[in-house]
Amino acid sequence: MRVWLVYFAIALTSILHTDGVETMEKDPFWNKYERVHYKEQESEDVKQSHKYTGEQIQGENIGNISPTSPPYQPNWESIDSRPLPKWYDEAKFGIFIHWGVFSVPSYMSEWFWWSWKGTNNSQAMDFMERNYPPGFTYQQFAPQFTTEFYDANEWADLFKASGAQYIVLTSKHHEGFTNWPSSVSWNWNSMDVGPHRDLVGELADAIRNRTSIHFGLYHSMYEWFNPLYLKDVENGFKTTDFVDRKTMPELYEIVNKYKPEVVWSDGARGPTEYWNSTGFLAWLYNESPVKDVVVTNDRWGTGTTCHHGGYYTCQDRYNPGKLVNHKWENCMTIDKKSWGYRREAKLEDFLTVEEMIGTLASTISCGGNLLMNVGPTKEGTIAPIFQQRLHQMGSWLDINGEAVYASHPWRIQQDSTDENVWYTARGGVVYAFVLKWPTDNNKLILGAPVSTDTSMISMLGYNNGSALQWNTVNKQTEIILPSANPQSLKWAWVLKLTNFH
Repeated sequence: MRVWLVYFAIALTSILHTDGVETMEKDPFWNKYERVHYKEQESEDVKQSHKYTGEQIQGENIGNISPTSPPYQPNWESIDSRPLPKWYDEAKFGIFIHWGVFSVPSYMSEWFWWSWKGTNNSQAMDFMERNYPPGFTYQQFAPQFTTEFYDANEWADLFKASGAQYIVLTSKHHEGFTNWPSSVSWNWNSMDVGPHRDLVGELADAIRNRTSIHFGLYHSMYEWFNPLYLKDVENGFKTTDFVDRKTMPELYEIVNKYKPEVVWSDGARGPTEYWNSTGFLAWLYNESPVKDVVVTNDRWGTGTTCHHGGYYTCQDRYNPGKLVNHKWENCMTIDKKSWGYRREAKLEDFLTVEEMIGTLASTISCGGNLLMNVGPTKEGTIAPIFQQRLHQMGSWLDINGEAVYASHPWRIQQDSTDENVWYTARGGVVYAFVLKWPTDNNKLILGAPVSTDTSMISMLGYNNGSALQWNTVNKQTEIILPSANPQSLKWAWVLKLTNFH
């Protein structure tokens, strides 16, 4: 019953704001983008330092956004024609952060509420029966989302140390709780209940004040149990009360207030016409304070995934293992079983640093970015296992980053002779990511590179870039790796192949 009471309050708050909707309907913006109901007036100049010169990469439209470009129209043909800002392709590696009320039960996954009340999952129901009194509601978890140890500066320093070039924080997950003081989520936001803090704003400020990392936000379009959404579903998506009063106001609010350079949409279950996704994206690309730098993904309504939007995510943990002729992202988790923090997680549930680096190598070799997720606790800490993995990744990137950042796919992605070797290229140099040290007298045999009279091979981080011994045998390249303990460089090794075809 309390679930419905909270959402009735949200719906009532939305109804009380209808006078604002009527005012916005008279705005010229309304006529230009049709059914977009919300536009916050606050804005700032876009930072000029984030503009880039254009370039075609792997057949995809990646480059700068010209201020003289014609306005994007609210249809997919026009939206999809926008170049992807170059910074995103060059970044390669980002951090995803799933945090919300689901961090309180911190059991099973961030979908706990749906497992408990949506599907009546026996494991979730048994957990609640054993640990909470009868009649306990999900809303009662919110005051326990205390975040007393949340230090946005510490988080920013950790993400910087990881080598990540962008982050994406959950502003709102499918539970509907907003991590900022949303004007349309009464008593179900981080200022009204629980933390009594603007969690999004604190991290945005810390990231921008302490790092050069690009700040992004995840936002769930739908909410599992919101009566407005459920009513629209019941009406076959012919009514749009939930979108008009909840989803769109939130999207415009977080863009205008926090100026994210990534808008990571999710949970858009229903037609794009219902969500008015193209209307929002046209505004985002034409008029928003981040119009020249923002990137978006492909989750904007039924049928858009892997077809429309900015870069493609296709599905969680998408890693095709082959070159894809459209910029894409592999969003994945260090905890193999959950995006949110889990108290019941075991050591073997977490990826090793070797697995993480292998995933990075296979992803960027095929033209993708890696967005690696951590799940903070309800107290606002990032668990030591996540911290260790991020520091390990950062120390590896300190040595091997030149093969990662601003690289692009080579003519071959995975070696034809050794499946544990992946390739990238940059500035005429080829990089070979060696994920497994050879056991045959340190001899590595590669089938893809073709040598020239001036070819040279070195290992990043080893002996100041001194040349390694190598030879061509039966059209294969045989390389003698250093006899030193390979763990002195740790986890994976990158060869720099100069003047190879």
